[in-house]
Amino acid sequence: MSAATVATVTPGAFLTLHYRLKGPDGQILVDTFAQQPATLTLGQGELAPGLEARLIGLPEGAHEHFQLAADEGFGPRKAELMQPVSRRLLAEQGDPDQDYQIGDVVQFPAPQGGAQFAGTVAALHEDHLLFDFNHPLAGVALSFEVQVIGVL
Repeated sequence: MSAATVATVTPGAFLTLHYRLKGPDGQILVDTFAQQPATLTLGQGELAPGLEARLIGLPEGAHEHFQLAADEGFGPRKAELMQPVSRRLLAEQGDPDQDYQIGDVVQFPAPQGGAQFAGTVAALHEDHLLFDFNHPLAGVALSFEVQVIGVL
């Protein structure tokens, strides 16, 4: 393939790529470079929108590093995603003998059924627990390294 016909990443493209995601302290959060490359379709929610946006326009074969501000990668933290859940409801919907601790991740059924979503216990109160339904990386600055192997 000549340089003039190199495929570039577009919205909806099917990609094969390696990527590494690091937190602000340099801790590796995801790393596919020593494994099979990832395959995904842009726009299907397989990567956070902020990460996908950095891929648009990259040519096949590109190997890039990006710094994402705290609100860019997985979006800003949202106060409205901090929600109280009564201990009564937790006992009815789950294990009534569960001993919740701060940091526990609990799966909840989605309102429309079928899917689930997770919340992290942020605070314990006598009659309820405060859950954080933000993505764990929301509001976190990230380092994103990507190598685009193939674009279809």
